[in-house]
Amino acid sequence: MFHKEGFFIIITTFILCAALALCADYFLGNKFLKIGLQLAALIILVLVLQFFRNPSRNTVLNDKHVIAPVDGKVVIVEEVFEKEYFKDQRIQVSIFMSPINVHVTRYPMSGTVRFSKYHPGKYLVAWHPKSSELNERTTIVVENETFGEILYRQIAGAVARRIVNYAKVGEAAVQGEDAGFIKFGSRVDIFFPVDTPIDVAVDQVVRGGETILTRKN
Repeated sequence: MFHKEGFFIIITTFILCAALALCADYFLGNKFLKIGLQLAALIILVLVLQFFRNPSRNTVLNDKHVIAPVDGKVVIVEEVFEKEYFKDQRIQVSIFMSPINVHVTRYPMSGTVRFSKYHPGKYLVAWHPKSSELNERTTIVVENETFGEILYRQIAGAVARRIVNYAKVGEAAVQGEDAGFIKFGSRVDIFFPVDTPIDVAVDQVVRGGETILTRKN
């Protein structure tokens, strides 16, 4: 299954790669050059297809836990000052997505969308300490009775040039459901109250829609 945000790019890439392979076969006499170009076209198509894949996940709906919104590797777990919305100290968990990760953003918990804002910005590498404040990004806050308000932020990277966000203020968020997409490499930050026990660690690989970041008894 492929994400709807990739349909146009997938079709365009398929047409261009097919045209390249056919032109190479028709116009090139050098066998090795011909095969090389056709192989390159196939590799490009496969990379685009794998980037826009949207695998189903076994999300266990539970108001007593918060799940990872994206696939990737945890690169930050630390206390920081969140200056945009809460304007106080929070525990920040950052998940970095490489170009080979699934880039679907999923709601980390069920509740009501209280805040959703897009910020234009720079395209620093996603692991840069200032990317959370300076890069193109969206900030979304979801609230439920168990955890109160939880903020997650989609951040564009040096390669990512488009963030898609489906969250709208006042709408219901369903844990694990599609909340957006970030094209070609990025990062997502999640902010919790400072007394929140975090169940993941730096360098841990997580799966969006499945890995539990924190839970309450």
